[in-house]
Amino acid sequence: MLCIAGNVTIGEGQALAVISGPCLLESLEMGLEVGRVARDACRELGLGYVFKASFDKANRSSPGSPRGPGLEKGLGWLSQIRDELGVPVTTDVHEPAQAGPVTKVASILQIPAFLCRQTDLLVAASRAAGAAGGAVNIKKGQFLSPSEMRGPIQKCCEAGCANLLLTERGTFFGYHRLVNDFAGVAEMMALGDNAPPVCFDATHSTQTPGTGAVTGGNRALAPRLARAAVAIGVHAVFLECHPDPDRAQSDAATQLALADLPGVLASLARVRDAIA
Repeated sequence: MLCIAGNVTIGEGQALAVISGPCLLESLEMGLEVGRVARDACRELGLGYVFKASFDKANRSSPGSPRGPGLEKGLGWLSQIRDELGVPVTTDVHEPAQAGPVTKVASILQIPAFLCRQTDLLVAASRAAGAAGGAVNIKKGQFLSPSEMRGPIQKCCEAGCANLLLTERGTFFGYHRLVNDFAGVAEMMALGDNAPPVCFDATHSTQTPGTGAVTGGNRALAPRLARAAVAIGVHAVFLECHPDPDRAQSDAATQLALADLPGVLASLARVRDAIA
């Protein structure tokens, strides 16, 4: 099965796709800056590119943490980024009512990992995306095994959207860190004859949840994990990046520095070429 997002096709036999941008859409200007660097690096390397940023972070560790510009302003910014850079965009939906407005702007509606079993959200996103010719990216919950993703896939397909992507972002292990089970990633890539393509979220996979008022992590591990994921054949890689990660309003510990992104992508392209 292939996932089609605007001018990017993700899946077996396609170029490696990159989903990248700042975690939180802090400003239009920063979104354009990050997207332009990522787009140009992907073009040079022959990789597909989808811009990603959230207009609302509804699952922050602390109630006082910044959440973003909100639905109306955020979608306006995402629309400008899409049009000015000429790339498809993706963003999270947290509530069923958001699906319709978001699908008018985003080629991929992203289901957050904590919400991947929420039937009403999956159905609303699938109906909206299916009607608009868009896609749904289901991030696997940290609490689920790969095989349990069959349930969310079935819900989306029955609601009218088979244009799907699954994303692995690490699994809870019980001591304030996520573990990446690459055997499990391979299992998720083989859920059936029509299994959706699989994306690996390298930056969120380095998180250390539950360690304070904000989630910690180790961004230095992200390029290594991404290379390992590409080596086993994933179809896409998710990498959040920021011009000044330590000052980012969300996921400051895990986002890559924007200046480092082209080099990281070049290393992923070399791995992909080596296994082709």
